[in-house]
Amino acid sequence: MEITFASSSSRDLPTISVSSSSSSLLGSSMPTRPVKIIPLQHPNTTTSSSLNPLPRALLSRWTAKVKRTTLVQWIDTFLPCCRWIKTYKWREYFQPDLMAGLTVGIMLVPQAMSYAKLAGLHPIYGLYTGFIPIFVYAIFGSSRQLAIGPVALVSLLVSNVLGGIVNSSDELYTELAIILAFMVGILECIMALLRLGWLIRFISHSVISGFSTASAIVIALSQAKYFLGYDIVRSSKIVPLIKSIISGAHKFSWPPFVMGSCILAILLVMKHLGKSTKQFRFLRAAGPLTAVVLGTLLVKMFHPSSISLVGEIPQGLPSFSFPKKFEYAKSLIPTAMLITGVAILESVGIAKALAAKNGYELDSSQELFGLGLANIMGSLFSAYPSTGSFSRSAVNNESGAKTGLSGVVAGIIMCCSLLFLTPLFEYIPQVDYDEAIFLWRVDKKDFVLWLITSTTTLFLGIEIGVLVGVGASLAFVIHESANPHIAVLGRLPGTTVYRNIEQYPEAYTYNGIVIVRVDAPIYFANISFIKDRLREYEVDADKSSRRGPEVEKIYFVILEMSPITYIDSSAVQALKDLHQEYKSRDIQICISNPNRDVLLTLTKAGIVELLGKERYFVRVHDAVQVCLQHVQSSSQSPKKPDPSAEDKPRIFKRLSKQREEDLSIAELESGDNKTSAPKHTKPHLEPLLSRKS
Repeated sequence: MEITFASSSSRDLPTISVSSSSSSLLGSSMPTRPVKIIPLQHPNTTTSSSLNPLPRALLSRWTAKVKRTTLVQWIDTFLPCCRWIKTYKWREYFQPDLMAGLTVGIMLVPQAMSYAKLAGLHPIYGLYTGFIPIFVYAIFGSSRQLAIGPVALVSLLVSNVLGGIVNSSDELYTELAIILAFMVGILECIMALLRLGWLIRFISHSVISGFSTASAIVIALSQAKYFLGYDIVRSSKIVPLIKSIISGAHKFSWPPFVMGSCILAILLVMKHLGKSTKQFRFLRAAGPLTAVVLGTLLVKMFHPSSISLVGEIPQGLPSFSFPKKFEYAKSLIPTAMLITGVAILESVGIAKALAAKNGYELDSSQELFGLGLANIMGSLFSAYPSTGSFSRSAVNNESGAKTGLSGVVAGIIMCCSLLFLTPLFEYIPQVDYDEAIFLWRVDKKDFVLWLITSTTTLFLGIEIGVLVGVGASLAFVIHESANPHIAVLGRLPGTTVYRNIEQYPEAYTYNGIVIVRVDAPIYFANISFIKDRLREYEVDADKSSRRGPEVEKIYFVILEMSPITYIDSSAVQALKDLHQEYKSRDIQICISNPNRDVLLTLTKAGIVELLGKERYFVRVHDAVQVCLQHVQSSSQSPKKPDPSAEDKPRIFKRLSKQREEDLSIAELESGDNKTSAPKHTKPHLEPLLSRKS
């Protein structure tokens, strides 16, 4: 007897005949009706050398890409600004870019000075950081809406690290901040050239959110001295800050508190109106400038002695100078790496979101390279580390920025401020639970990460907070990888589609068969977990939704391998052990839809020969059809054929017998042994489910 394997997707495809001697899987007593399956193409190990090893394949792809790249494409790669310059529509784009650049520039001037003070630097260095890097990024950065410059989080990191090395009033403090910008730029460029940005993906957004939330609290408490009118100890921990605030309460002064509270109220009201009302959108960006102007006027008019002022700011553009004091570079490496990580997570993340929103592609490596060059060039003109600002980028996008020209306009505003407005800055006074609730509602694990990071940052300091947060994030990644999601599949009524029975309760399974899908690569860290779960499914199979022949034991375990992208040697050995273990209990393994690389690995390891090529299928339904017939034959006692009856069979009996076999298989697959046969049953069609509701 021969068993015919034919494609169910097309009647024109050729059939493949497999002799019963090579198909022990199906058993000797199965019905003679052909099983319709799509043949799986097995790799030929003798010609598998044509499949290049990974390094050679990567090299060949890279070489082919280089050959295809034209001169214009190379220019666009190294100078991303050329992409929007070539397609710039002056009538359509210039006005929005001009307005967005003016808005962000006006917003940046006061922010840059306040962030420089937060970093422990003179305000002029904040203006320098918001000047040169903007122009460099406009040329080499690939995002058209990202606004870079000094940001609060990086400023706090600079202050915390450098404060432990040297006093902020020392000239060395400024030199080290500039060196830090140079080192951050070098690291960003190296990671961009080696395309290592993926390393930072292991740090959860919850870690960054928790770190940012705790940093915001620390920043607010450290800036409270300008509200309270007395000095507070410099620290990145919440406990020393609170102790210092409480111990100095007797020095409290009303004038700075009243002025600070009024300015803060103005900022919050203008921000709220700008976000909630479309026609008042400009107020969000104008808030910092309005606060600065009002504060300056009040100080100029009343001259309150208890309010500290910014003081004299040098006028003019920064001069070129190469960073010095590189002997301290070794101690700055951890901070440079941390700031680089923040840049990748925040800047590249914001840039990708804005690019998707505005309908253009963005290369994260090119983006990182642009940020790196901006920091390197900025350090040559006395800037400290800069990165993308979420608030200014949001304002830039909301103001209608179309291209990088908006960044050039913002840089021109900063240039004009340095040339003409710095004398006016002398009298400037120095002035998120939503994320936690969101994370708690969406994912409790992310909330735990947020809580761990924010708590450790608040009480143990920034460095320890980041290390603990990153460690916890990696621990979650490892845990998820070592304990992958595994689903038991069932057949959706009326289809040949198999889905997770927990997600689709209406899906039903078959007696004697367990269909399992592993939603992850299989390797040494998770293979033990997978084997344990397979044993559980064998013992604790849910029989409430099962159909088919009435059998008590499991005969087949079908592994759906379409989500499995990789399998290592440990997993291969575990599959061999599992095969032997199942074999001792008369259970057979079938494989469904493995990808080319996984199938090649299984072939080289001898798993294909061990299980038998007839146990590999393109679809789950193909495997179920074959296994189901074997389960049916195993559940029935074999009957010896009567030679005398077979000598002269009548044609009517033969046709009737064939019809009964076809219908019995259709009933078997539908799980309904009482199904009446439709009038126009066609044996060559794939068996359908019962029409019974």
